[in-house]
Amino acid sequence: MCGITGIFDTRSQREVDRAVLVRMNESQHHRGPDEGGLHIEPGLGLGHRRLSIIDLSTGQQPLYNEDESVCVVFNGEIYNYQELIPELLALGHRFHTRSDTEVIVHAWESWGEDCVRRFRGMFAFALWDRNRQTLFLARDRLAVKPLYYALLPDGTFLFGSELKSLLAHGGLAREIDPLAVEEYFALGYVAEPRTIFRQARKLPPAHTLTLRRGTPLAEPKGYWDVRFSLESRISLADACAQLDERLAESIRLRMIAEVPLGAFLSGGVDSSAVVALMAGLSSAPVNTCSIAFDDPAYNEAAFAQKVADRYRTNHHCDLVASDDFDLIDTLARLYDEPYADSSAIPTYRVCQLARQHVTVALSGDGGDETFGGYRRYRLHLMEERLRTALPYGVRRPLFGLLGRAYPKADWAPRMFRAKTTFEGMARTTVGGYFHAMSILRDPMRRELFTDRFRREAGGYSAQEVFRRHAARAGTDDPLALIQYLDLKTYLVGDINTKVDRASMAHSLEVREPLMDHELVEWMATLPSSLKVRGQEGKFLLKEAMKPRLPQDILFRPKMGFAVPLARWFRGPLRERVQQAVLGPRLAATGWFNPVYLRHLIDAHQSGARDYSAPLWTILMFEAFLRNVMDPPAEHPAAVSVVDASR
Repeated sequence: MCGITGIFDTRSQREVDRAVLVRMNESQHHRGPDEGGLHIEPGLGLGHRRLSIIDLSTGQQPLYNEDESVCVVFNGEIYNYQELIPELLALGHRFHTRSDTEVIVHAWESWGEDCVRRFRGMFAFALWDRNRQTLFLARDRLAVKPLYYALLPDGTFLFGSELKSLLAHGGLAREIDPLAVEEYFALGYVAEPRTIFRQARKLPPAHTLTLRRGTPLAEPKGYWDVRFSLESRISLADACAQLDERLAESIRLRMIAEVPLGAFLSGGVDSSAVVALMAGLSSAPVNTCSIAFDDPAYNEAAFAQKVADRYRTNHHCDLVASDDFDLIDTLARLYDEPYADSSAIPTYRVCQLARQHVTVALSGDGGDETFGGYRRYRLHLMEERLRTALPYGVRRPLFGLLGRAYPKADWAPRMFRAKTTFEGMARTTVGGYFHAMSILRDPMRRELFTDRFRREAGGYSAQEVFRRHAARAGTDDPLALIQYLDLKTYLVGDINTKVDRASMAHSLEVREPLMDHELVEWMATLPSSLKVRGQEGKFLLKEAMKPRLPQDILFRPKMGFAVPLARWFRGPLRERVQQAVLGPRLAATGWFNPVYLRHLIDAHQSGARDYSAPLWTILMFEAFLRNVMDPPAEHPAAVSVVDASR
């Protein structure tokens, strides 16, 4: 696991400033504290920070082919590299290392841009081919590993694993994109391919980008997508057997390492399944890590301990105080752009714990998306049955009226909180799911933003992110459609971003067996009834794991990895949230309605409403302004903004 960065002159061969490249590379030192390497030639500079995992003695980067005409910097793991080496040897290539990185350069020589189709893993890499004067960038299918890039006005192309490496160059304008702000306040993250800065972009999942000197910057090119055919007629027994085999293979591939390896263990179904299968594949006790909360409402430690006891793992558990909110500024600096998933706090802590014992940890991330585990999936299917029963022309005015008239009852039992359901029923399928996923829903964002912001955003709605992906989903199955949307949005922008930054902050590599693309492809062939059946999510996974895990692990209510925001904002963070939300930095943008900001604060702190999620989203945006746009050492100035209509 590593950090990569680079500079490429798209117009000529201007000299690369070594000091600038070093600064960009060192900004990501946390991603690879073991070694650092540079490659510089006319018009090109590549940087690499290494966290040594495989081939510790000879796997240094940048890494070259035989005549050093091809050079690569790589972040991630190619899990099937041992299968590819004999094939490449048969094609005449000579290997000088035992690393998966060298597979990339020889695969490029033999298969060109199609080499990425042969790789099974998590990866972001940049490859320079001097003979072709070509720079080739690639990102893995499910965007486990990040890759940012920017083309500056003078033709300089920058890339890096994190935005901070681009900012370290000094030429990237810190101009906030209003469209990214709209996405952030709807979703809690800025969706691919946009970033918070107008000049910078994220390379989308399963895309490559090819640059040739002297030619205009091309558009990224997709090389993979998941298709929910749902065509398999496999029996439940055979599906369970196949799933068990496929999971074991995915986990086995991810257990290849020359450093201490373990797993996260939350006590939920996904991480417990991973640990159970790891135990069967390992001759030594599995290292497992979890955190316990001092608030029983958020504590799953007893369930994690139960799995640890069953498989006799070498288990480590740390107690985290329920008032562990000191990470706000740390997270803002870590993520480089606004990010509002508060579970980043416990994720940061469990990675901190894990790194004390292992260098590589397997996780259960991706299980909800792959197997159909989210509670919102079951609610969406219920709403879809109603949507199909009533024409849109009837639903929209009827439920629109009910949604406006019904009071928002945060205090009431969930079955009586019908306002959100009514509002969702007044929308299309995609619009309803976007509504369910939004932190600040459309009416709230209309109140939050000023007329100035709406002009600068040009009427853009974050719902376009969902519409764009839905148009390519290739399915109208209600569950498959929203699984596809989650694989393209929430998994990428929220889950993978959270885990990558939290783990890399501690120089920890996290591997994700439930996001193996071959497993995802196979699951997409199975009917939705094997994923959600009645009120039971992850139906197939739970059936397959019955011989390995106890009933109270498989069928207990999902807790999630949450923190007590509502209590924080009425207690220990009361003053801090007021100062941030009503303070000068948000006001300086001219984008936020101060009357509505005051309403959010007063209504939440009085107990009349639960606005904890919107307030956290606003708090983290202010922390971004303070730590990234306006660091403490600099003079507090108004935020630079860009009119999207220009």
